[in-house]
Amino acid sequence: MRAFHGKDYDGQNSGTDNLFMFEILAIACFIVAPILLLALSLIDLKHWILPDELNLALGITGALFHFSTAYRYIDMQTMIIGGLVGAGLLYGIRYFANKHYGRDALGLGDVKLLGAAGLWLGTDGVLQAITLGAMAGLVHGVIYAACLSFKNKTAFTIRDLSIPAGPGFAVGILCVGIYLYHDFFKEIINVFSS
Repeated sequence: MRAFHGKDYDGQNSGTDNLFMFEILAIACFIVAPILLLALSLIDLKHWILPDELNLALGITGALFHFSTAYRYIDMQTMIIGGLVGAGLLYGIRYFANKHYGRDALGLGDVKLLGAAGLWLGTDGVLQAITLGAMAGLVHGVIYAACLSFKNKTAFTIRDLSIPAGPGFAVGILCVGIYLYHDFFKEIINVFSS
């Protein structure tokens, strides 16, 4: 079997076997992350909550992915700072939005989601994900408002519209992740197609 770094794995060398196990771990994390994002989105849409367990799992898979790829895509410092920036920025936005609106504008689950995303995407990536996620949320809100307006035969407005933020952020995280890790995805395809 040919693996990622152009090496053949025949089971003869335990060091090689360990490398292969790390690559399997990286693949598993890479597959689990979008599933977690989908689960988080569906739960947020239905129940308006992002479970801590799933956010934690997303963060752990990000840390394990980078560890198992020997920090090939993002170094440890960038990963940690990305987590802090993602959570810190969202917490700041949450704080000021809650003060302004007098109610929860963003939940702590959104803060934790972006903290976990920062571990996957690093500092620049999590900032891009927040931006894309906000745009995706806006599109979601406009479409939802248009559907409500059509269904209720009322004037179109987004003034007092409330939608969960998690699904929009999940779209942003997924888009940035696809961009950052497209080479890894190609390597997986090559391994399984040969």
